[in-house]
Order: sequence, then structure tokens, then C-alpha cells
Amino acid sequence: MSGSTETIRRLTVGDVAKLHEDGQRIPMLTAYDYPTAKLLDEAGIPLLLVGDSVGRAMLGYENEISVTMDAMLHHTAAVARGAKRALVIGDMPFLSYSTADGAVANAGRFLSEAGAQAVKVEGGVRTQRTIEAIVKAGIPTMGHIGWTPQAANAAGKVRVLGKNREQARTLLHEALAVQEGGAFAIVLELVPEQLAAAITDRLRIPTIGIGAGAGCSGQVQVITDLLGIDAWHPKHSKPYADLRGTILAAATAWAGDVVAGTFPGTEQTVRMDDEVLDEVLGRGQSDRGAAGRNADEMIPGGIPLDRDL
Repeated sequence: MSGSTETIRRLTVGDVAKLHEDGQRIPMLTAYDYPTAKLLDEAGIPLLLVGDSVGRAMLGYENEISVTMDAMLHHTAAVARGAKRALVIGDMPFLSYSTADGAVANAGRFLSEAGAQAVKVEGGVRTQRTIEAIVKAGIPTMGHIGWTPQAANAAGKVRVLGKNREQARTLLHEALAVQEGGAFAIVLELVPEQLAAAITDRLRIPTIGIGAGAGCSGQVQVITDLLGIDAWHPKHSKPYADLRGTILAAATAWAGDVVAGTFPGTEQTVRMDDEVLDEVLGRGQSDRGAAGRNADEMIPGGIPLDRDL
């Protein structure tokens, strides 16, 4: 009797809309590589964002501005190969959507070359026309307002935005512009919780918060913060594991075993037949017979390494 393989269906923006309509909170995590994406997919995380945060989290850059299109496509493709069910969203890097035509072309590469199902762009009013152009081309698009890392050089130090009247009203306008541009969802980053909740109430599309309180439609975290890779983590994150401690302990223990000579042990070692090894090294019975030699005439230790076998 032949077994049947269950077909895994990729989530769509329609599924995201249905989750929002049903009032279900939406989890989203960043992912940058194949094995992590595979595990997060197995855990049932519906949205995986290949964020330009890869620059800080994985590539050692000072900020996200250094991340290139090629790097984003490389990491997005790895995540798309690892996740079979989750909706994979590629974060469009700095200057990749500065013009509408360029934005559509680059967004298309995320889908056609990297296997993503959607893209994310930063900005509200200034990006509305760009979002419209990308969406019109048939590419689902997520917005991002509040603190936007690609604008760090202009915005100054990382901080919560929207605490005063002017900033708060600006963010309301930004959120509406993203929605009217046709985005299927919007990230709210470092926004006061009351304002984030008010924006969420006024939008038809889901909001995904990071440092924006529990009133959003969903939440996103950087995977390295969630797993406790670094000693420091942002205020808005909560480590759910201590992989830093786990990795340090494992590497230290392994190195100690290598120095002590206890790794590899018998469980990690493969042996061959000793008689075969003797034949290989020219000290077996066949070598004695062919040369007419007795054991006392054999080359000590067999054939030297610098001699032809």
C-alpha cells in the first residue's frame, strides 16, 4: 500500500487578511537562513520577514544602510527554501525603491529570483506612490512607519516616535497613506502603545508592532533577540532562550575534549579491517609472497609515504 504525502500550502496575503478579520493576533519573526526558516516554519510562524536587520544581526554591519540587494536576495532565497508554509517577505534595502520603476524592478526580483511572496518598504506619505506602483505590478507589499532604520542617518539616535502632538498626527497620516497605497499590512516600530492602538483601530489592514505595545494586530521580533544570541537585547524584546550561553558552553566543552584527546571517541570514529590496512601499506601476506621475503626482510612499518604503491 503506497503512502500519501500531505501537500503543504503556502500562506497568502489573503490568509493574513482572514486572520486579521477573525481577530487573531499575527506572529511574525525575522529569518535570515535556511535552517532557522525551516524550524520557524515547523513552529507554525505564519509570517517570516527577511529583514535588512540581517546587516546588524548576521553580517556585522554598523547599521542596515550597508545591506545590498544582492545580500537581501541571497538571504531571502535561503529562507524561502527553508519555509514551505510561511509567507516570506523580503525587506527592500536602502535605495532599492527610490524611484517607482526601480522599486517595481527590484521588488520583482524578490519574487522571481529569491522566491519571496511579498516585500516590505519603509516610509508613509513619501512612499505611498511607490507602494501603489509595486502593488499595481501584482506584488504584495507591507509598509513600515515609526522608527525606520534606513532613515537612521537623518533621524539621529534610535528613539520612540509619536510622543508629541505633531509626531503623533504625522504617524496617523503616514499609516493611512500606506493603507491607501494598497499595502496588505504595516509595521509600527517604536511607537507609544496608545498611539499604536489608535492607529490599529483606524486601519482596515493589520498592524505588526515592534516596540509598539500589545494593541497591534500582531507582533514581530528579530530572531537573534528572541533566541538570546547577544548579551544585550533591546527594551522591546524578550529573550525566550539563552543560545549565547548554550553555544558558549558547547564550544568550550568540545574544545576541552579535543585538547584532552577524548574527542573523537569510538562513537564518532570509523575503523577499517587491519589486514586490509596491512595490504595497503605493503606489509601483508601477499607482499611477502610476491617478494619472496620472510617477515624479517619486510620494510619496517611498510611502504614509506614517498614511495609509489
